[in-house]
Amino acid sequence: MAEKGGFDPYEHRSVEKPISDLGAFFSLLKCVVGTGVLAIPLSFNYAGMINGVVLLVLCCFMLIHGMQMLIICMIECSRRLQIGYATYPVAMEYSFNQGPKFFKYLAKAGGYLVDGVLALSQAGVCVVYNVFVAATFKQLVDFYWGTADMRIYIAVVGICLIPPFLIRRLKYLVPFNILASILIYIGFSMLMYYLFIGLPPITDRDIVFGHIEKLPLFFGIALFSITSVGVMLAIEAEMAKPRHYLGWFGVLDRAVLLVIISYVAFGIMGYWRYGEELYGSISLNIPTDEVLSQVAKAFIAMAIYLTYPLAGFVIIDIIMNHFWNKSGELKNAVLKESILRVCTVLLICITGIIAPKLGPLLSLVGALTISLLNLVFPALIEICLYYPPEYNYGKLKWKLVKDIFYVIIGILILVQGTIFSIMDMISEWGGDETTTEGTTATTVKVTTTTGGMDTAPELASPEAPGLIFF
Repeated sequence: MAEKGGFDPYEHRSVEKPISDLGAFFSLLKCVVGTGVLAIPLSFNYAGMINGVVLLVLCCFMLIHGMQMLIICMIECSRRLQIGYATYPVAMEYSFNQGPKFFKYLAKAGGYLVDGVLALSQAGVCVVYNVFVAATFKQLVDFYWGTADMRIYIAVVGICLIPPFLIRRLKYLVPFNILASILIYIGFSMLMYYLFIGLPPITDRDIVFGHIEKLPLFFGIALFSITSVGVMLAIEAEMAKPRHYLGWFGVLDRAVLLVIISYVAFGIMGYWRYGEELYGSISLNIPTDEVLSQVAKAFIAMAIYLTYPLAGFVIIDIIMNHFWNKSGELKNAVLKESILRVCTVLLICITGIIAPKLGPLLSLVGALTISLLNLVFPALIEICLYYPPEYNYGKLKWKLVKDIFYVIIGILILVQGTIFSIMDMISEWGGDETTTEGTTATTVKVTTTTGGMDTAPELASPEAPGLIFF
């Protein structure tokens, strides 16, 4: 598509500190493989084993196709505008101006909406990372030195996240991403040991279907886990050879293939091993009193800690390059960006202190933001981009049919997933010790794993002060 019209956007793209294909591969792994994969077993509890595998693969296919569709449309917008790189909001605004009259009225607002949802999405990811690292280290520290309030750990981790978050260039984050990928896969290997011992009869689990009424929560977690739109776009934009990003054997597809294999294995084995006792992260289910499990928890927590700057990169990029320093002439830009970075970490930390429950938070971020960024918006962009009479939607208008399907699915996930996640939040954060599933009440486990994020007594007990948002 870049070759049409004689203008190749790739040849006019300027990147100050480009990253290699290998750096992009590891960065992709780290922007996807994290707390999300650790929550996949919980999503299988909602969907069942076979249904979970099928839906997870379908979700992965839809989301990655949505990402590829978005990037291709951004390249096409760049070609038509004859610029090196059209950002997501620029592509949204331009394509809406090419569409039906209704979309033209929304073009300007559409660009701002994309920026807002992108920033919200990555902020939610950062909150999850902060809470996860804090909960993991709380388990380890509590085991040796006694319990302390979860919020103290979230605050301490938040402060410790400030130094790495001050790194401004994506290229300089590549060594962190490589180390984080190594740590997390070693941690996963250790964790898998606990998934294969003490397995109950598989008939004790929902082999085909799980809690069908909670399927929206499955989709929320799956969407959160499989893709990170803002970071995926940032990686493609910073590559030395961006042509290698897409295609059947492109960097994106190779990374996603490894991801989906990891997810299916974790989903099946994690649910088989722990069933209804699963927490928001399976790493909180494994024992805390064994050296192997302690090392696994520490490695995974350190990997997520090192991934935090990558997850938050998009937030700063949007604020600085799309608004505050859009012209590139802001005085003392480096100092002001550093202050912004510190304030962002502190704000995310405060949010984590207020909302320390991982499960509903994962689902809400996925359902509320990824459904829009990865399904609805790319489909609307493609619909509008090929609306002018000189373009077409392909044979039998298959692109239009596909895009309408994407919009419908995205909106369904958005509405149902958000409603279910908020209901789950009210149930868990409102001091209710039971979680209603249809007509059956399931007691929330509060004492099995000392210091766990979903199990710490001070967070699960209705008598705890400050439980209801202080």
